[in-house]
Amino acid sequence: MAETSRMLDGYKVLDFTQVIAGPTTTRYLAEMGAEVIKVEIAPAGDIARGIPVLRDGRSAYFVQQNRGKKSLCLDPRKPAALALLKELVAKVDVLVENFSPGVIGRLGLDYQIVSALNPKIVMCSISSLGQSGPLAQQPGYDFIGAAYSGILDMTGYPDRPPVFPQAAIGDVSTGVHAMGAVLAALLHRERTGRGQHVEASLLDCYFSYHEANVEMLSASHGAFRPQRSGAHHYLVSPVGVFNGKSRAVLIIAGIDHQWPCLCRAMGRPELATDPRFKDLPARGANSAELNRFVQDWIDSLPNDEELFRLLTEHRVPYAPVLTVEEAINHPHLRERGTVRRINDRFIGDYDVPGFPLRFSEFPVPREMVAPTLGEHNAEILCDFLGYSPERVQQLEANGALHHGPR
Repeated sequence: MAETSRMLDGYKVLDFTQVIAGPTTTRYLAEMGAEVIKVEIAPAGDIARGIPVLRDGRSAYFVQQNRGKKSLCLDPRKPAALALLKELVAKVDVLVENFSPGVIGRLGLDYQIVSALNPKIVMCSISSLGQSGPLAQQPGYDFIGAAYSGILDMTGYPDRPPVFPQAAIGDVSTGVHAMGAVLAALLHRERTGRGQHVEASLLDCYFSYHEANVEMLSASHGAFRPQRSGAHHYLVSPVGVFNGKSRAVLIIAGIDHQWPCLCRAMGRPELATDPRFKDLPARGANSAELNRFVQDWIDSLPNDEELFRLLTEHRVPYAPVLTVEEAINHPHLRERGTVRRINDRFIGDYDVPGFPLRFSEFPVPREMVAPTLGEHNAEILCDFLGYSPERVQQLEANGALHHGPR
């Protein structure tokens, strides 16, 4: 199948995003075939270009987030640069930005302006705390959203401060939510011919991750209060991380049909009908005692291999808690392309997370490279806007355009 024959082939995206939440949205659109023009503000461009690991001035972080995009680097304070951006707005399908609320408007490209230039455009604004509301103007990042949403308070042990997540869960997942909003808006446009403004915020997305905490607190009128509980689930037991002989092991056997399986694996089938553990509420009320039973059983085994054998034999959901290095090298993640080996022309070969979505019509991932700063200035302006090479050179000479070596 031809490289250009993908679901979003022909769609054009103007990308004003940087670091991770917005770049996730536009990278996923690029993975599905969209042509993404990454607008970078001169002189330094996306601040992710300076995030380690750096090799010869090239950021592996930037490459991971921006493969498949074309870089247009300009100074929007220059009237000529703003004018060409408005020309591009009229020719694209989607505009994505993740500035602080109001910044895109101060650049002269708020939705009122861009929709007047292009009524069919889908504009997506991504922020930490939302485009409106009392917190909207506060500076925010992934973990700010986690804190305000109550999610951060649910991580860690009850007698200690919450633990700091060591992954950009909110940024990446908000980028995916924004991608979904863009695709839905494009589908609506196909049916109606009308564009629209969509938004996604880290706080909104983080709060939606409460699969039970909010409704339990609200429906019980405050009688039930969710709380962080360390290595084990505060409500459903046994669900949590236990200590194996050589590594931590996650075991999930809290639902009524799972608990008897674990009892049989432990050689204690009678525990399935023990009044202390016979149903989910009873197990929750006696979770400390139950977790000790499970841990004592694990401690009695000769090694983790025997633990895994018994859990597998009795169909008990479990997983060894892998390190990042172990996950990268796991054959399942390798075979599925969950871990993807890429080549960057400056950095060389290295591993990154692969595209997590699968499509039967497009089983082979798209080959994509990350741009150098302003690498596609001339290509974009000549191909999209019909500028002459001489005009591009003039724009570079007067500082409206910029480019760099990496």
